[in-house]
This record gives sequence, structure tokens and C-alpha cells, in this order.
Amino acid sequence: MRIGVVTEAKIDENRVALTPAGAETLIGDGHEVLVHSGAGAGSQFSDDEYALAGAKLVDEAASVWSDSDIIVKVKEPQESEFGNLRNGLILFTYLHLAAYPKVARALIESGATGIAYETVVLPDRSLPLLAPMSEVAGRMAPQVGARMLEKYSGGRGILLGGIPGVAPAKVVVVGAGMAGSNAAQIAAGMGADVTVFDLSPVPLRRLDSVYRGALKTRIGSPADIKAAAREADLVIGAVLLPGKRAPRVLTADDISAMKEGSALVDIAIDQGGCFETSRETKHSDPTYVVDGVVHYAVGNIPGAVPRTSTFGLTNVTLPYLRLLADHSIVEAVERRPELKGGINVTGGEIVNPVVAEALG
Repeated sequence: MRIGVVTEAKIDENRVALTPAGAETLIGDGHEVLVHSGAGAGSQFSDDEYALAGAKLVDEAASVWSDSDIIVKVKEPQESEFGNLRNGLILFTYLHLAAYPKVARALIESGATGIAYETVVLPDRSLPLLAPMSEVAGRMAPQVGARMLEKYSGGRGILLGGIPGVAPAKVVVVGAGMAGSNAAQIAAGMGADVTVFDLSPVPLRRLDSVYRGALKTRIGSPADIKAAAREADLVIGAVLLPGKRAPRVLTADDISAMKEGSALVDIAIDQGGCFETSRETKHSDPTYVVDGVVHYAVGNIPGAVPRTSTFGLTNVTLPYLRLLADHSIVEAVERRPELKGGINVTGGEIVNPVVAEALG
């Protein structure tokens, strides 16, 4: 198999889909790895490192697309890349098709097979290929929020952890999955007054057993979330329904009722966002203000720490990539049944029923 790695086309995306060590592993399996020159630069991987691993450096991204059997990426293809999609190609990446219907249409029209990291679900309902990026995004959210609360960022001028004799910031985390749990961990570690909401008591019990006394847990009824947001300095949205659009947990009216200079971080923006006023932003222009509330809705949060993120991503995707390279898709699914859910588009059809429903 020929496996291709291209420079990410999404604005402000510095991750790369495969480390040089990952390339070396695939080459050791007997496959050929084509790497677009400069693809790893944003993550501090040089072309020389890929060459030493045995990869073939290619000057033009289009040539990598056309000469590869499998293209492994980080983010969904951008409109400038749609013309590279073709029948018979396997695309292995984050797709988030519910939020990007244009990408879904391009995949359908091309006949390519799109396998999405974010819809590979294990029997215990965990998301092995989404987990490390959720960890990164969750851990970054309180850092980002702390900066947004500074006066010169448009915030209330509050130190997240406070100081002796002065109350810390009130942080509300909506969603106690991988991203939300990591956000709560970091926010509590920074000394904030943290409340975590979730619809299920199971993750809340887990958080309570680990952080007993360091944060509060509550079942996420809409009325309670809205009331907590009105009192909060920072709200972090971390809700996820695999393959679906993120549910809206705060309306525009709810946000207009929040305190002047408070802040929102929408981790769920790549699934459409969980706040009604959210619109996707980029790292070079990450925030905007609505009704006095500072919004952060960057669609590729882990791209701010690309080297850490690339290592974390390759750690989990490489075993599946090796399987896809060694076997047909049918055989790969037989060996790892969770891969079936990852297949979003093939043969000109949306085949993941959750994604199909989300796209109408």
C-alpha cells in the first residue's frame, strides 16, 4: 500500500497526521509512505527526519493525493482539496461531517471512502481516536479561558484561581466526558471554583471519587445549566454526541443574561458548537464578543500545541492505519469491529446511520 501524508490545508493547522517514527513503522511493514515536503514543519518534524525513516518526499501535495491508496490526515479536507478526492481512495482523518455538509457532499460525489476518527466507538462507548485530542482541548480550555478573563482580552479582569482573601473565578464545565473531565481537572488545579454538569451520574461519580471536595458535580438539567451560566465567569462547553451535531446548551438569550466580561470556550465547535452564538474561529483570530461575553470557538484547538498533539494522535491512529494498510477494509473491520462505525462514506453513500441522520 502507498500511504500519503499531506500538509494540512485548514487555516492555522500545524499538526501532521503521522510522525517520522510512525512512517518508519509502516515502511517496516512493507508499505510505502509518501510525505508532502514540509508537512511536518508545523510540528517541528523536518523533511530529513522523514527521509531517514525511509519515507519518500514529494514536492506537490496533488501528487501525494494521486499516488496514494490511503491518505491519512488530521482535519477534514478543505474545499481546495476536494478535487483530489477520487473513487478507490481511502481517507482516514477527522471528518465531523454533521458540521461540514460540503465535505460530505464532496466525498459522496467522488466515490472515496471516508473513515472518521471521531466515530470509531469501542463497546464501552469510548472514542479511542478522539480521546487524545479531547484531552488536549480539555486541558487547554481553562488556560484559554484564564487569558480571556484578563482585562486586556475583554474579560472581567479576574484571576482564575484568585488569591488569599479574594474569591477565585467561577467555572462551569458542561459535559463530563474526556474533554470536560480534563477541563475540570485543569481548572480545579488552577484554583478555580469548578462545577461540572452531565446528563449521566456515571462520569460525575468518577470525578467526585477523584477530586472529592475540589469540584462540584451536578446533573445537567437545562434550567440548572442556564442558572449556573448566569453566575459563572467562564463556561466551557464540552458536550459530544458521536457523529451528530452538538446539542445547544445555551441560547442567545441565556448568553445575553451572563455577566459582562464573562467568557465562553466552545470545545464542541467542530461538531457545530453547543452555544447558539458560537461561530468557528481560527487561532490567529480566536475570539469575538457577543452581548459583552467573550467567545472562543477555534475549530482545531489542539493545533495550538501541534507537536504534543501529533504524538498523541499518531499513538492511537497508527494501529488502525497499519490494519487498513495490511488488509482490505472488510478484513480490517472483522479484526477491529469498531472500525465499522468509523466508515462514514463509501461508494457514493453515507453509510454511518448517525451521520446520515445528522445530515438529513
